Amino acid sequence: MSRYILDARTAMPHFPGIGRYVSNLASALAPQLTAGEELSLLESPAAAEPAQAPAAVSQMDGEFQRPDKTIIAPATPFDIRQQWRIPNLLKRLQAGGEALYHSPYYLMPYRTGLPTLLTFYDIIPLKFPNAVPARARLFFRLAATLALRASDHVVVISDAARSDLVSCFRIPASKVSVTPLAASARYRPQPANAVGRVRQKYHLPDQFLLYLGINKPHKNLPALIDAYAQIASHHAPPLVIAGAWDRRYLQAKERAARLQLGDAVRFLGPVNERDLPALYSAATLFVFPSLYEGFGLPVLEAMACGTPVACSNTPGLAEAAGDAALLFDPLSVTEIRNAMTELIEDSRQRARRADQGLARAGLYSWQATAEATLRCYRQLLE
Repeated sequence: MSRYILDARTAMPHFPGIGRYVSNLASALAPQLTAGEELSLLESPAAAEPAQAPAAVSQMDGEFQRPDKTIIAPATPFDIRQQWRIPNLLKRLQAGGEALYHSPYYLMPYRTGLPTLLTFYDIIPLKFPNAVPARARLFFRLAATLALRASDHVVVISDAARSDLVSCFRIPASKVSVTPLAASARYRPQPANAVGRVRQKYHLPDQFLLYLGINKPHKNLPALIDAYAQIASHHAPPLVIAGAWDRRYLQAKERAARLQLGDAVRFLGPVNERDLPALYSAATLFVFPSLYEGFGLPVLEAMACGTPVACSNTPGLAEAAGDAALLFDPLSVTEIRNAMTELIEDSRQRARRADQGLARAGLYSWQATAEATLRCYRQLLE
């Protein structure tokens, strides 16, 4: 028996991106296992508490199908006791066959006693030192270094992420495989009634520009506000900024207020995951000016919903979007403005970009990601 132990302790609201990665990967892995293979899910201790379980596993619902085998972990990723409690658990799970441990996060046990696979996403704390406190940067570098040393192999979400990882941490490229992300199956063009419901729920106009994501500095929202301010007086559709909001970074709201943009810019805040496909589908275009992404999943999600995309030409985003998006230099407010204007004014290009985006998103699937990940599992147990 070959047991693949996927650590799902970070599948919680604090880690929405990693939670989606784990749930999509687990759902796609299960049907591909052959006789003699078993997928086990290592869940957060909170999952054992009925009152806390909904919050702990909220990222794991919807289309997610749990494997037959789930194990409640004896420690969270933030508990130093995981360094001995998780290895002891893994040793027991290994009894009677082969086992492998897959961590989707760098806060993990650093001596697992099993062949270990690590998923690594990006090096944002090191790319943007001015936006991350020195202590947090030091902690990231130390924890990531320990995780990389503890892992027999690493999977990353793009060629750009592999290049960053190899150059920054000086690990052999042969130790790193690329397993790109994908939009989940629910991201597709939505029917008019679903779009209408979301318009009504969030009080959205018939036409609007959409940004979806957090407001951290590398997302470059002040530049987006500056670019939009140059077209707002020319009857441009409103700009809707949706997603989780970190109160440490108020520059975008302050910029919009200083430029007196009023209702032309709406800060929607967090949006229910179930509403996202219809929100993307409702938008006239999706604009994503991020300075750095390991992959840029929101771009693919928008494309999968049939929404034309304008985004940064940075490596991770350009790799995900290909020729389907209208690319711009995120350091140039003029280029961001021109890209938005071009798509607002040219309905034929919007239609063409929408078609190209649907085709581009179709090149990625969680089935393919799971196949590539499963190859890594099997090779590590050979």
